[in-house]
Amino acid sequence: MVGFSLLTCFLAACVATHSGKDTASKDLFNGKDLNGWYTYQKSPEATSIVKGLKMKAGKYVEPIGLNKDPLDVFTVVLEDGQPAIRISGETFGILVTDEEYENYHLSLEFKWGNKKFPPREDKKRDSGVLYHSIGKEGAWGGVWMKSIECQVQEGDVGDLICVDSTAVQVRVFEKGRKYEPTGELKVFYRGGSDYCDKSADFEKEHGEWNLLELYVYERESIHIVNGEENMHLYNIGQIVDGKIEPLTKGKIQLQSEGAEIFYRNIRIEPIREMPILNKN
Repeated sequence: MVGFSLLTCFLAACVATHSGKDTASKDLFNGKDLNGWYTYQKSPEATSIVKGLKMKAGKYVEPIGLNKDPLDVFTVVLEDGQPAIRISGETFGILVTDEEYENYHLSLEFKWGNKKFPPREDKKRDSGVLYHSIGKEGAWGGVWMKSIECQVQEGDVGDLICVDSTAVQVRVFEKGRKYEPTGELKVFYRGGSDYCDKSADFEKEHGEWNLLELYVYERESIHIVNGEENMHLYNIGQIVDGKIEPLTKGKIQLQSEGAEIFYRNIRIEPIREMPILNKN
């Protein structure tokens, strides 16, 4: 498992390859507004009031859609004295980067709020960071884009979920679905085994900020929670006409999925190779 000291050394080496300021690195959240992002939301639950949205038999029958946020699901607030993106969770939706990214180190902090909404008011708090996101909004479940998900759910942060027709390989125990660095490679894909459990839970107590990092290089990615690696993906791809084709870049989605969550200090920087992390 990897600690902060190893990550710090790797990042220092990356910065050292540039003269002066690393202008390619950037903050994806400017602390003021949602510039650089757009939103998409599916139809809300009947418990929410959205004027003008079509209903039938007591249920909404059309999505809220692109860049419309009548319920203020995605807002910028001050949380613990710092700017943060608040995602209320009241509707299922996504906050999506305008740009696609490849070969990068993404870091962000998240913290759970207290509010929950139907249909998940009695379930674990849930969100997610979806990367290599391509195609149309709403392609899966009426809301998500085709992508690879780093799960952000209470007790499950770092899990893999294949969203829509994506596929990856992960090392797991024989016939299992739990990541094991020395295990055998197993294919995970939507329509088969579409999720893989992380090796261990490194999430902090409710109400504390957590550091989530993704290293993404070519067809490989690593999920790191509070300095500890708990998932490593290989041969990332998408299924096209029954064959797995390489998937190496895409947009980044942050999920709204029934629970209040805050994100802050969202930063992305390019990498030239995948870091060598401790596999113990």
